[in-house]
Amino acid sequence: MRPVHPFQPSHAARPARRPLPLTSLLLLSPLLVLSACGGGGGGGGSGDGVVVVPTPPVVPPSLRGKLIGAASVVPVSINGANVDTLEPAVFKQFLDDQQRGSSNITGTPSCAVTTYTVKYHTVGSAGEDTEASTAIMVPSGGTAGQCGGARPVLLYAHGTSVLKATDMSKLSATEPRLIAAMFAAQGYIVVAPNYAGYAGSTLGYHAYLDAVQQASDMVDGLRAARLSFAAVGARDGGRLLLTGYSQGGYVALATQRAMQSGYAGEFNVTAAAGLSGPYALSLFGDSIFGGAPSSGAAAFLPMLINAGQRANAGLYSSSADVYEAKYAGGIDSLFPGALGIGDLVAAGKLPNDVLFAQDSLPQAAGYAASFGADHLFKTSYRDGYLADLRATPCNTSNANPLGCAPAHPLRKWLLKNDLRNYVPAVPLLLCGGDQAPVVPYKNAEAAHAYFAAQGKPAGTLGLLNVDATASLGDYADTQLAFGAAKGVLRLSAILEGKSPSQADQAVRDSYHAGLVAPFCLRATRDFFGRVANR
Repeated sequence: MRPVHPFQPSHAARPARRPLPLTSLLLLSPLLVLSACGGGGGGGGSGDGVVVVPTPPVVPPSLRGKLIGAASVVPVSINGANVDTLEPAVFKQFLDDQQRGSSNITGTPSCAVTTYTVKYHTVGSAGEDTEASTAIMVPSGGTAGQCGGARPVLLYAHGTSVLKATDMSKLSATEPRLIAAMFAAQGYIVVAPNYAGYAGSTLGYHAYLDAVQQASDMVDGLRAARLSFAAVGARDGGRLLLTGYSQGGYVALATQRAMQSGYAGEFNVTAAAGLSGPYALSLFGDSIFGGAPSSGAAAFLPMLINAGQRANAGLYSSSADVYEAKYAGGIDSLFPGALGIGDLVAAGKLPNDVLFAQDSLPQAAGYAASFGADHLFKTSYRDGYLADLRATPCNTSNANPLGCAPAHPLRKWLLKNDLRNYVPAVPLLLCGGDQAPVVPYKNAEAAHAYFAAQGKPAGTLGLLNVDATASLGDYADTQLAFGAAKGVLRLSAILEGKSPSQADQAVRDSYHAGLVAPFCLRATRDFFGRVANR
């Protein structure tokens, strides 16, 4: 499987920026995983590929966000001993022991960090009551003044995983550890929901890129965290920042939209940052089926389709209508589960990221690896999608990209969940890299173009391509460091004996997570700091 995919101080004093040792940037490895971990488990399917979606009971709105038990501390294992609170020096050592050079990227922790977990009620895609959990990372102590008292709250949406055990409260994992170091250790109270379907949730599926459900889950996670703040020693300072990477970038914007349109009296968002997210979901899907599949699509497209089916969108009568017979049975219950992508491929549950038949057309240049004999989607299904795309094109203008009425069920679901149908009322940064193989940068460009066409002021709307060298602005140091890190990674591969083409592939394999993620998160810290100082 081709590898695919995961950070600044509060409004108080910001530490001086330090140059980052570029060799240490290469040690991050994947921070987030858009489609390279997990699978298995779940329920609601049948052997013939038909998904039976039950009629859910009516869930009282008053139940959403309510606690299931009390928050409990999640200790961290340090040298064989469980530690409840990571003091700054211990946290720094822990970071560097887990991944050499990490503290050079995150910065030296200024605050001690204690991580808690709490369960809460939320809803699934069909409106059914279910439970989920959220991590709460609480800063304390320190001498810099940004660790105690009323603090800003960061609501963080994590990247895609197909492992049901994914848990943002476990700092032994890379993504939560780095988020804790980048934000909590610099004075933010971090609330990081795990999404329904993960970390012990009883939901048998994950509502992947279902904008309404994912935003509801995040809202309910924050509600539960707020109910727990007094018990865990967290004081909300009134500033709420939203961000996330990859899938989480999409979820962060969907959550900001929901808070703006439906919960304005409950949540006062200060700013948001979407990082490498598929916001232009209709465009994203049309590009994939149009012959330019993204890396990892053999996993995340079934996750997306399953979410739509669970939301009663009627995407198929039987999964055999969509997938080749080898993969149709049980594909609706693969994600999330206990098996990683490599294990699923080895077990014959998924192809090796090959979507379409060898002779299926069209095929964009450079995407030959996505076409082959052992493929996932039936050619008849792709042909039906493309026929609808030709008959009813979308994305024909920046001002009205969703002014279309597709008939194909999947295109209708993508259109419904495309985020280009509102204008953020808060400062927004969109960040990514224009060589991204997993979530193409044109998603950020398209969302930016739409928001600008709707009149969002340029001073409140930022678009950052960390891979740009021609136009350097507020984030010049981040862009220059990113370019240098790419060069170091390529050179390291050459020195290891790899050919130039293999070295280029090494950069591509690390691009989405190992390179773009930390730099966009770094830019987000700066962005939030600038917003605080306005």
